[in-house]
Amino acid sequence: MSGNRNARGFSLLENLVALAIVAIALSAALRAGAQAVDTSEGLAERTLARWVAQNRLAELRALPGLLALGTSTGEAQQGHQHFRWEQRVSTTADARWRTIALTVFDEDSHVRARLDGHVLAHP
Repeated sequence: MSGNRNARGFSLLENLVALAIVAIALSAALRAGAQAVDTSEGLAERTLARWVAQNRLAELRALPGLLALGTSTGEAQQGHQHFRWEQRVSTTADARWRTIALTVFDEDSHVRARLDGHVLAHP
């Protein structure tokens, strides 16, 4: 009979504790996976917004003449995303150059990208 006592197995309490540990571990893994997806989507949106800013700066550099000073806004589509951009044109020490500050917003008016650059006036 003493042989049967040594082979008794786990108690109900030990099984419940083990299940609780597994449940906590799985919950943490699911949360980490969800955060990875959110991070990936955010990175994709910021990348598209950065492309909007770079495209706008390239457009400004291709324009002939000297850019007008001040602030202007516009909209752009990149991928399946719709963005609004704002540009601020200011002077530099050299009258032929302009400083451009571009900010790109998502549909909820959150800033998704910023880009600064310079544009040289073309004759």
